[in-house]
Amino acid sequence: MDANGELDEILQRVADLQKWRDVFDSRGYALFSLFLRLELQQGCVKGTRFYCRCHILLELFSTAKRPSEKKSDEDGEDSSHPASRPPSTSAQSHQFTAPYSIPQALAVSASLGGQAMSPELAVSLRTVLFGNTFHIFNYEWKKSFFKFREPFSEMAYALETERGGACAVQMVVQAHIIKYLLFNRSAESDCTIQSMMTVGEMEQRKALAAALTDILWAAGEEETVTVCLVTSERCFTPHLNYKLDSFTERLQLFTFKKKEEARAFIYEHIQCFREEGSHGIILFLYSLIFSRTIDRIQTDLDCTTTQLLHLRFGNFVCRQALINLLLTGRATPHVFNGTSHCKEQDKPLYGVLTRSNVGYLLWNRDQVNHAQLPLVGSMLKTPKLPIWVCNINGTYSVLFGTNCSLLSDWKMEHLFLLYFYNGQPTQLNTTTLSIDTHSHHWEADSNDSQGDPEKKFPSLEMTIRTKWEGAVIDWNGTVPFF
Repeated sequence: MDANGELDEILQRVADLQKWRDVFDSRGYALFSLFLRLELQQGCVKGTRFYCRCHILLELFSTAKRPSEKKSDEDGEDSSHPASRPPSTSAQSHQFTAPYSIPQALAVSASLGGQAMSPELAVSLRTVLFGNTFHIFNYEWKKSFFKFREPFSEMAYALETERGGACAVQMVVQAHIIKYLLFNRSAESDCTIQSMMTVGEMEQRKALAAALTDILWAAGEEETVTVCLVTSERCFTPHLNYKLDSFTERLQLFTFKKKEEARAFIYEHIQCFREEGSHGIILFLYSLIFSRTIDRIQTDLDCTTTQLLHLRFGNFVCRQALINLLLTGRATPHVFNGTSHCKEQDKPLYGVLTRSNVGYLLWNRDQVNHAQLPLVGSMLKTPKLPIWVCNINGTYSVLFGTNCSLLSDWKMEHLFLLYFYNGQPTQLNTTTLSIDTHSHHWEADSNDSQGDPEKKFPSLEMTIRTKWEGAVIDWNGTVPFF
């Protein structure tokens, strides 16, 4: 291992461990200080950069107030007036907090019940996600949570996402939030885009709880839901071949046999998914895996896919199996209907078996250019409700309609409206698209175009045409994007 690799290991130990709180008694402080000084001595050999960074770490912990010093300060205070003096500013400034740690207010008490995470479960969870026990979620995933746009605004229904691996999870949840707000609210609610602009903060919370519950209930085959929350203490001491993340080791699992009980529990603890610092996306992803169960997921997968995430350009992104798990409740790795066969390995390939409430559309310019674009089957193209998660050139977004009969009455598909949201804070209004499936203007324009139609038509239009071939799309005054 080179010097930078060894330094990364030191930094990981510091960032990882809420357990440093236990280590930092007077004896633990001395031991850690000795450890760093030994590393400094070796740093003279390993290189100047390594030496300097170890020295910075040593200075960091040298300036932190030791527990014994803090205790002496407390003993010197006038205990007869415990509330009359504010906390010491210097004590606050020297308090050490592990990077990416979850705020104490978002950790539940172990007395709440549930099943504590075991080392065996943690290893299985890590393996089904990453394919090994040494990878952990990076900063982009850890900082992600379910954040709504401003209540009572034109985008009140919308989650705000950032580009990265967690965006795919957020946009599937966004699709289910739209499903709840349009089609599952009280009978007095109108199925209009305007109705989603009157959503307040309480309704946002209800919509998020309903969306998370729907996805988990489908994954649990409509029999069970498992919800993962974080406790304040570690549940186990991991093995040597398991990399700590000071998060998974603190999980508590709560299992419900009734959907409404699960929804009520999630709503009661919704801050654990929607507050900054909560690791809300990871918590939901863990809940999804345990609701499906690791054994079922391994049965869902085939010879082409062995884990749910893969590393691309330095970030972990969702494989199709995870997208399908979120959409359909099964972690099948392919978008075609039913089961196919791999002639090379003489093994089955698993696709989508049934229609779900939310569909999926795919367009990728590079794959089209190389004739590698997977053909999405009708099970995903034609969901029960007019809501689709769109994977456009590797970026996730949501396309939806407000007419629940759109996909069940062919006459409704002649001329209709769809709405589009890409999840980015730069989109200030929901894009309205008019879809005309009976005009042939697009076909004539396409024939007149030289070369790739992508040069003339935005990727979003090409995505829509994978469902409605030859459709004419009017952006209604919006400058086309995507």
